[in-house]
Amino acid sequence: MNSLLSRSPRLSLPPLGQRIIKTAVAVFLCLLYYWLRGYRGQDMPAEAAITAIVCMQPYVRDTRTYAVNRFTGSLIGAFWGLFFLLIFLIFPGLSGRLLLVYVLMALGVAASLYSAVALRKPDTAALAAIVFLCVVISFPDIEHPARQALDRMLGVLVGTVAAVAVNVFRLPRSKNRDCVFFVRMKDLAPDRFSAISSAAQLRLNYLYQDGARICLMSEHAPAFFAAQMSEPMLRMPLIVMDGAAIYDANENVYLDTETLGERAAARVKEHLDRLGLSYFLYTVRSNKTCVFHQGPLGETESLLYRRMRRSPYRSYLDGDDYRMDEIIYFKITTDEQRAQELLRGMQSLLHTNHLRAVIRPEAGADRASALYVYSAKATMRQAENRLMRLLRETEPELRQEEVFLRGGYRSEYDAMSLLHKLGNLYEPLRFPLRKRKG
Repeated sequence: MNSLLSRSPRLSLPPLGQRIIKTAVAVFLCLLYYWLRGYRGQDMPAEAAITAIVCMQPYVRDTRTYAVNRFTGSLIGAFWGLFFLLIFLIFPGLSGRLLLVYVLMALGVAASLYSAVALRKPDTAALAAIVFLCVVISFPDIEHPARQALDRMLGVLVGTVAAVAVNVFRLPRSKNRDCVFFVRMKDLAPDRFSAISSAAQLRLNYLYQDGARICLMSEHAPAFFAAQMSEPMLRMPLIVMDGAAIYDANENVYLDTETLGERAAARVKEHLDRLGLSYFLYTVRSNKTCVFHQGPLGETESLLYRRMRRSPYRSYLDGDDYRMDEIIYFKITTDEQRAQELLRGMQSLLHTNHLRAVIRPEAGADRASALYVYSAKATMRQAENRLMRLLRETEPELRQEEVFLRGGYRSEYDAMSLLHKLGNLYEPLRFPLRKRKG
């Protein structure tokens, strides 16, 4: 039974995240506050705990922003709640006409929503309406309207303070700020056309925001990062094109490229032209990926071309307006069997010109594969070393560490497990034990 559980990824539980722990602590503090004030059982107010749950955000800056919005919305809702309670008290006959009371409550919700929008705080509109209902929903069993509104406001304030305080507070832990962690994109998403899950991106951005040096590595061009990450907080250059280039996404600049070389590129082109193949040449010009196609587009190539040419981060060009010394790699799209045949026929060419070739399944096209031809120096490991040399020019003490999935990506759980491991490496929890003297 234990062996079955260990082999089945579906039965594995995700790691317990800090947000869950912090939310539970914030809720406990809210309940403890009211318990110390003498509230018990059904009398225990829930607004503070609910506010703490809502205000607890993945990033500290988001918690502060949401807390301010929450409190602003609460002020709006409490104001209209108090206003409507006073109307009910001025006209006591309304207590016997509940249908009319509910109509007025609905109008109060509309007033709360409209006030938030009119004050240019649209993000607080829903919160304002919720607080308004919390204040007036007990009518006609409300004896002190002002106290009712103030109690609701106090509950929101307690929950807001608890959420912000718990999220800002951190246990003193050492951080490996002098270590660069290398992570493969293929361990975070199934393919280049698939986005990283929102949970994984939140965790990754949290580590970036906290100062972790994380270098993401991809087998493909930089354009795919924009599609895979909706809100990246990249603080480190990227290793792209299977190690053939190092790219700074914040400055949109290629820091380093490893081309095939003019002579080697000319020989590969001659070989492919002699076989009558159609292929793509990937080059870098003016810090932008430029793709040239040679020969007629096949059905699979046309499908991928229409899909990828929409990206603003690369340019697809016709003709031969390129230099041999700027070619990063060749790409031939075909089926698996034909790709293997081409690879066997190129072994001598690859060896004599210090090149390497790799075959990968073509994501986005059924039963298609692609043969890539790079410089032999264009590898992930060598790109890591080149990047570290660049970084050590100003910070010679930097270290490097690879964080990979052993079995490869299978589900979102694997990506979260990898990032959880990365977080533990970046911020390990250490309990130093000192030997007692004597």
